Amino acid sequence: MRNARRSDDIPKNRRRADRLEARVTAEQKALVAHAAALEGRSITDFVLTSVQDAAKRAIAEHEVIQLSVRDSRAFVEALLAPREPSERMRDRVATYRTLMGGSET
Repeated sequence: MRNARRSDDIPKNRRRADRLEARVTAEQKALVAHAAALEGRSITDFVLTSVQDAAKRAIAEHEVIQLSVRDSRAFVEALLAPREPSERMRDRVATYRTLMGGSET
């Protein structure tokens, strides 16, 4: 095992110290093993890469807002030409400033 890497040769942020465990059916394990074999990867590598990709997609779906062309135009127009605040909004701002100790500007 001349090419085996010692754990001190691997940077700390790349060491696999934590574990993930999952109970799967025999069919699920066979499916994953088959997919990993088709890609020439270990089950662990296949599962970790798949889970990371799914996690990144889930995070992106919750962090990125996608607007239609119509909604994008409405958003930009609202930024470029905002409406005057209503009387109710002005009253709310005044109340907020009174409660929070801010000053009118």
